[in-house]
Amino acid sequence: MNSDSAARHRWLTDEEQRVWRAYLHATTLLEDHLDRQLQRDAGMPHIYYGLLVTLAEAPRRRLRMTELAMKAKITRSRLSHAIARLEKNGWVRREDCSSDKRGQFAVLTEKGVEVLSRTAPGHVTAVRQALFERLSPEQQKTLGEIMEIVAEGLQPDEAGADLPWLR
Repeated sequence: MNSDSAARHRWLTDEEQRVWRAYLHATTLLEDHLDRQLQRDAGMPHIYYGLLVTLAEAPRRRLRMTELAMKAKITRSRLSHAIARLEKNGWVRREDCSSDKRGQFAVLTEKGVEVLSRTAPGHVTAVRQALFERLSPEQQKTLGEIMEIVAEGLQPDEAGADLPWLR
């Protein structure tokens, strides 16, 4: 790095670099751990489990596809692919929206409720062991506060924001 480059960029300090790399390392390992647990126990990736949970918590276990993409923080294209796979398993079905010919709902089926009921206990155990049992109650609270601040800063309210579910 030359002095011109250093003058134009505010590089991470050694401590910031340590924190950033620890964050990346931990989140990568955590996501892989949870993904492997769900693949082993239910034959689905973590993202699919999250979609099933989101639908299970929705009124009448159904959401507009655009709202589901927003809640899952994924692109509409990725959601469409995921829903197609979940439909193939019989865990979700699509329904047309009567008020909007282009709109569709994703609906959690009884079979989806059953797989979620069977899978949730193992998933909760994996999350608890990988994260919460390693942190004190104070650390858990602090982590939650930090993640809320980061998420709030990355999810602007202004129109035209470049957010996954708008792509």
